[in-house]
Amino acid sequence: MRRAASLAVAVLGALSGCSLSPRYQRPSVPAAPDSYKEAGEWKLATPADGTPRGRWWTMFQDRELDDLEARVTDANQSLRAALARLDQARAQTRMARAAWFPALTAQANATRARTSLNSPSYAPGKPAVGNVYTAGADLSYELDLFGRVRNTVAGARASEQASAGDVAALDLSVHAELASDYFTLRGLDIEQQLLDHTVADYARALKLTQNLYHGGAAAIADVQQAQAQLESARTQAEDTRLRRAQTEHAIAVLVGREPADFSVAARATGGDLPVPQVAPGLPSELLERRPDVAAAERRVAAANAAIGVARAAYFPVFSLLGTAGLESTAASDWISAPSRFWSVGPRAMMTFFDGGLHAAQSAAAHAAYDEQVANYRGTVLAAFQDVEDSLAALRQLQRESVSQAAAVTATQGALDQANLRYKGGIASYLEVVSTENAALAARLAAVDIGIRRTNATALLVKALGGDWQPR
Repeated sequence: MRRAASLAVAVLGALSGCSLSPRYQRPSVPAAPDSYKEAGEWKLATPADGTPRGRWWTMFQDRELDDLEARVTDANQSLRAALARLDQARAQTRMARAAWFPALTAQANATRARTSLNSPSYAPGKPAVGNVYTAGADLSYELDLFGRVRNTVAGARASEQASAGDVAALDLSVHAELASDYFTLRGLDIEQQLLDHTVADYARALKLTQNLYHGGAAAIADVQQAQAQLESARTQAEDTRLRRAQTEHAIAVLVGREPADFSVAARATGGDLPVPQVAPGLPSELLERRPDVAAAERRVAAANAAIGVARAAYFPVFSLLGTAGLESTAASDWISAPSRFWSVGPRAMMTFFDGGLHAAQSAAAHAAYDEQVANYRGTVLAAFQDVEDSLAALRQLQRESVSQAAAVTATQGALDQANLRYKGGIASYLEVVSTENAALAARLAAVDIGIRRTNATALLVKALGGDWQPR
């Protein structure tokens, strides 16, 4: 008897280790190149996966930006929603783990009922009306012989890890968006200063032209051209104020504030926006750093576990059931030894015909797995694209900044010459207006390139998965 019992325990133990999900392997992706194509002469960083990826924005050395970024994680509503989804995923994992333990329920009831005299259970001579008092407990436990519970837990855990990756990716994205909006706002401050000074200069030029006209030294067309130029500059200045206000509102929402109660003071002095160098590292390390890639891979693992759950539906479900309690027709002897009852034993349940339900569920699980594999590979490709795009943008914008600086110098020189020619009477005022507009456009373009360069730096950090400092 003992040998039979030991054999039964050994068989159950062996079966309990059975899992019907395919052996999980991370889906293959195209081999990473040795270096980024758009990196050019950039120095490769030594992988530093242990480096915290948090306060990467401090490399811009802007205290006000640091203060705003510090508010994002706690105040941003999108992040709060993502954290709530992570809490839901953690709860789902705990719910799945609960199936590893027996379920114990208890109940008590007292009923008064009348039995039909025509019922087969009615015994002649006994009262048709009587009381029944019952108190008991039920115990049930599913033997996870084919890995249904184990794979359900594995899938829930992988989904939880994917939700954690989503939170990290969103946190990185929101911080990068804030940095981008902040430096866009600072660039608009520079543009606003430039346009305000230009409006003041154009107003003085209009006044001078009007005086010359009244003195007979200028044509009415010169006055009209000066007036049109001034109004166009005022329009640009007002449009810049609008863009700045909208950017400030976007920053307010990112830090969890109402736009009406939030403001970022304009800076009195302009200057070039910061463009710190960011070492892109090795392409082979990118997949270990990007939280969105990690989340996509975990969803593949969850889908793989779901295949095991679907396959387990083809096999019997073995459970241990137990019931014990007290039952009586009179309250006086309800809680007494003779009123005891109990039962215990195994149960097996298997579906033999379901109209193709299990086959359809298995097919759906395999299709879901294929979908997540494709999503994972697409995320990997998008990750490499993001880095290459940002590197290309930084390289090309740096070249543009050099040529645009030369354009600013050239247009300023042309403007100086046009003013001298106009004062000497050998050039029309139209030439002055044309060169002034060209000089203003060149300066505004230079500021725009500076904004784009700073934003491209923030996007590169985001594309790389966070802070990366070479050791």
